Amino acid sequence: MNAANYRKWGVQRNQSGDTDFSIWAPASATVKLWLNDAEFDMQTAGSGWHNATKPTSAGDRYGFILDDGTRVADPASNQQDEGPLGPSLIVNHDFHWKNPDWKGRPWLEAVVYELHVGTFTKEGTFGAAGEKLEYLAGIGVTVVELMPLATFSGSRGWGYDGVLQFAPQRDYGTPEDLKAFIDRAHAHGIMVLLDVVYNHFGTTGNAIEAFAPTFFKQGGTPWGPAPDFNRAEVRSLFLQNALYWLETYRFDGLRIDAADHLAGGDGDVDFLIEMAGHVKRAITSRHVHIVTEDARNAVSPMTPSSDGLVGVDAEWNDDFHHVIHVATTHEDGGIYDDFANQPYDGLRRSLATGFVYQGHPRPSHNFAGSGEPSGHLPPHRFVNFLHNHDQAGNRLRGERLRSLIQPPLFDTLETILLLAPQTPLMFMGDDHGSTNPFFFFSDHPENDREQEIKNRLKQAESFQGELPPEAPEVVLDPNDLHTMQISTLKWDEAETTEGKLARERMKALLEKRRRYIWPLLCSDFERGVSLECETQCLAIDWYFSAGRLEMRANLSPNLTSLPTVQGETFFRHGTIEGTSYDDYALQFAIGDR
Repeated sequence: MNAANYRKWGVQRNQSGDTDFSIWAPASATVKLWLNDAEFDMQTAGSGWHNATKPTSAGDRYGFILDDGTRVADPASNQQDEGPLGPSLIVNHDFHWKNPDWKGRPWLEAVVYELHVGTFTKEGTFGAAGEKLEYLAGIGVTVVELMPLATFSGSRGWGYDGVLQFAPQRDYGTPEDLKAFIDRAHAHGIMVLLDVVYNHFGTTGNAIEAFAPTFFKQGGTPWGPAPDFNRAEVRSLFLQNALYWLETYRFDGLRIDAADHLAGGDGDVDFLIEMAGHVKRAITSRHVHIVTEDARNAVSPMTPSSDGLVGVDAEWNDDFHHVIHVATTHEDGGIYDDFANQPYDGLRRSLATGFVYQGHPRPSHNFAGSGEPSGHLPPHRFVNFLHNHDQAGNRLRGERLRSLIQPPLFDTLETILLLAPQTPLMFMGDDHGSTNPFFFFSDHPENDREQEIKNRLKQAESFQGELPPEAPEVVLDPNDLHTMQISTLKWDEAETTEGKLARERMKALLEKRRRYIWPLLCSDFERGVSLECETQCLAIDWYFSAGRLEMRANLSPNLTSLPTVQGETFFRHGTIEGTSYDDYALQFAIGDR
């Protein structure tokens, strides 16, 4: 499909000032427009499309009535004050932007902070989250990544079961509140990314299946029905959605959840590249970034096209997380099984050249090759993290890595995360050393409760291996309000002595990153090299046209020897004498190429 000619869903203001309504409902012979309790016949426009034009005002309620009498929300609704089963609202998107000249930042300056709006503060709103932006900017955060906002069923959840892709979840605030949050972030020099879920829809409140079953392909995903990207109508919806968030709300980018699940048909495989290219060509006046989560370890989406366009700016590097988790916690079951063999070798490969699996035989793939060679890509194309919402929230007790290993080892790992040339991502609370657990929570129908608990046990086993015998007794009910409440950040932790020390330490490290790492990333990347060293140690050199970055780290509790540093040290932690490194000691240096 030609992206420039896609057909728009939902409501559009026309030149006369009236509103055009459009819905693709091939399974309904007729469709009526329901507007402020009045009903109007819609015209059939061929190929399953139904259209109508009416005058409207902001706040008007509307929906569509199918030929069986069922009333459904607009699949492209911009606001749902009563949830996905209620009426859609006409939204006036006029907004007085206080920072209209904001141009964003280049991706090489990204320091990402992932947060869930509902649990970031006790209020759980865009407004309350906005109060923390100045604080985050002061630490050195340059990107806030919001977990999904698309409207889902119920009043609480992670957001990965959205069913109305254009309407921000009502519990967090209004569309205007979201714009104010983004505007405020820009005032503090922070970009805002939105996590979007295009690979599946939630199973509760999804009305599209009733009037457009062919919107979805056979089989679906483990999480819900999967859109069929071979269809032009489906591509239209998501191309429109991507631009909607970036243009109407001025988000600075999108994080594409489980992008590997967008592939699966003859036409699906290129949708990610099509969408990324469509966005980049449509918005050229400021920095806009596309980041993916892609289990394929796919390098091709980050490779420049024939006209030099880089569609996908960076990819979440689960390999880095998984291998560092195995190496330091010794948990090697479930998703970690692929990284159980020589994890420190894998960690060195990941730091030097990107992914662990770059075509290497993978146990979970019957030892077939997995991934693509990635060593030629600049390090900032890889988003590294010690944990995120998934790795904490899918554990039985919701622990962060900080709670699973010794504090000196965690401090060393966090330093590597923040000073290595890959893009660092932190999860909310890491800024002040939070040990607050984070759990999966939901607000699904009560009759799903038993199955939800079984799913939690299954997920926990996948994310940490064999569970203890008491697991069925201690697993939390995701639908219990208490589960969300104990996942909410306790900001009084930030004001403790330990919290203040953690914050100042992170601030100092990120200032080092700004001063020493950013200039290197601005230059051409040449290669990363892992030097020979003891098993639980790291010796990595990254070569740029502007110089060489050297890292030496001892991740063991024992004295060890590491290769000599040639450059000028700009950060040192622990006791180091020549090539002798005490337990958990490390240093970073910059030298000539």
